Amino acid sequence: MLSQLEAAAVLPARDLKRAKSFYKDKLGLEPAEERDGELRYRTPAGAAVLMYETENAGTAKNTALLWVTPDVRAEVDRLREAGVVFEEYDQPGLKTENGIATTGEERAAWFKDSEGNILCVAQDG
Repeated sequence: MLSQLEAAAVLPARDLKRAKSFYKDKLGLEPAEERDGELRYRTPAGAAVLMYETENAGTAKNTALLWVTPDVRAEVDRLREAGVVFEEYDQPGLKTENGIATTGEERAAWFKDSEGNILCVAQDG
């Protein structure tokens, strides 16, 4: 049964070398494993992210990967210092102020990686 198996997020990259540099230099992430044509990342809690090279990178219009943080403002500030640019939204149901949206008890901020994938840091109440 799938409920007994490990799952992994999958992110596309047009240029795997460029993506690896972005994830290391801007996000502070090192691949746990490198294979021909793919990178595998692991979080301290065991979540897995597989990145592979494809021309389809950056075509999704949805959030591809989300990190939960106890302090979204501090995380946004740290990422900005590393050169990450946050998206600004002003649409029905979603408006950001200085890159952060507040909806009920949740606060979230979105940015794009070097490959155009939409990533998010979020804080629950």
